[in-house]
Amino acid sequence: MPTVCDATAAHVGSGPRQVDVPPEVFAPHRVAAVRATGLLDTAPEDGFDDLARLAVVVGGGQRAFITLVDDHRSFWKSAVGPGGPAADCIRQNAVPDCPCQILVATDRPLIVDDALAPESPIRRLKAVDALGIGAWVGFPIHGPGGEVLGGLSVIDERPHTWTADEVQGLATLSRSVSTEIGLRQALSQATARVRTLQDSLLPPGLPAVPGIEAAAAYLPAGGADVLGDFYDLFRLRGEHWAAVLGDVCGKGVEAATVTALARYTLRAEAARSLSPAAVLKRLHLALLDRQDSEEQRFLTAIHATFRPTATGLAGRLCTAGHPPALIRRADGRTQEVGVAGTLLGAIADVRLTEARFRLNAGDTLLMYTDGIIEAHSHTPGRGPRGPLFGERRLHEVLAACHGLDAQATIDRVAAATLAHTGGPAGDDTALLALRVPPRAATVTPTPLS
Repeated sequence: MPTVCDATAAHVGSGPRQVDVPPEVFAPHRVAAVRATGLLDTAPEDGFDDLARLAVVVGGGQRAFITLVDDHRSFWKSAVGPGGPAADCIRQNAVPDCPCQILVATDRPLIVDDALAPESPIRRLKAVDALGIGAWVGFPIHGPGGEVLGGLSVIDERPHTWTADEVQGLATLSRSVSTEIGLRQALSQATARVRTLQDSLLPPGLPAVPGIEAAAAYLPAGGADVLGDFYDLFRLRGEHWAAVLGDVCGKGVEAATVTALARYTLRAEAARSLSPAAVLKRLHLALLDRQDSEEQRFLTAIHATFRPTATGLAGRLCTAGHPPALIRRADGRTQEVGVAGTLLGAIADVRLTEARFRLNAGDTLLMYTDGIIEAHSHTPGRGPRGPLFGERRLHEVLAACHGLDAQATIDRVAAATLAHTGGPAGDDTALLALRVPPRAATVTPTPLS
């Protein structure tokens, strides 16, 4: 039996079309639906390959294909069986050469017991010789809107009378392929909406603080839920500035609502008071005012106010159920700043204590949410339940950021986290860094990661 790569090579530059392609193939809405799957020109995936392998077993053939048909080529998302495609093989052929064009035109199964019989609708197609097709059976696969995207097909190298059980089983598998594609599209669209909503809850950029470098990053978790980490940096009256990070309990629209409430309450209250503890207390009361009997809305936060000085900056901060800030001194020493306080919105009485801090030339203040220190590594056989990144590792990474500006420090910490988890973590993370440059310099706004 010829290999799939042999068939691909045979179709490249293979002369004029042997058949007229049905007009349904070129329907703009159908072609758009195929491209909207995001599967064209993507690598093989276990989920689709498993369905194709099952099709070989159910259909009693030698090879199975999951094919997406656009307006000029048939792309094999999966091709399994003897002589399947090598990693470097172009997994496609031209539409005029592929039997799946008939599935697109008719939106019905096509059952061919003998590909070379005079009455065979595919005998003139080049794929018959190139792939060694003796018999072929195919079923349309559909997008969420009902468009025919392509087909699930099984081939036998010899004539084959496809039984009713084989046909019924393959029809069921084709619906499973359609469902898989629809679920992937729904997840992709939901994830895009989540990212748009999440971005709307973060500042579009950081302002320039005179004499200070500032940088921030948001590292999304895997999945399609809005999570609750946020940050902000804004000017107060006179020479004073405010920086805040928070982590809302929960996910989805409810988390987004609480995040929006927190951001705008913090900005409003910080304009009235330079005391971080007083501002967080006002946010706590605002959360309690919105509580209902069914669900609590609470969060952790760290809030700092500061002002540039002749030697760097001076400030005070308050933590509410939140990890302390870290300071990296110019000589590489690290220290924690912040007294553990009560998370906001959970109980009526909260304990909030302020801590003062100073940064001199070369010093960096890092504020972060617990998605960093609670990130698990991916362990073979256990998934994302390996060792935690942890506070000690964070201290070590920060201490190693010698000579790095605020943005490079954020990038280094983010990279270390991703290297530890091996990909998106189970929780989102926000980071914000303030740094006093070693020498006097003009500081410009830092683009966000």
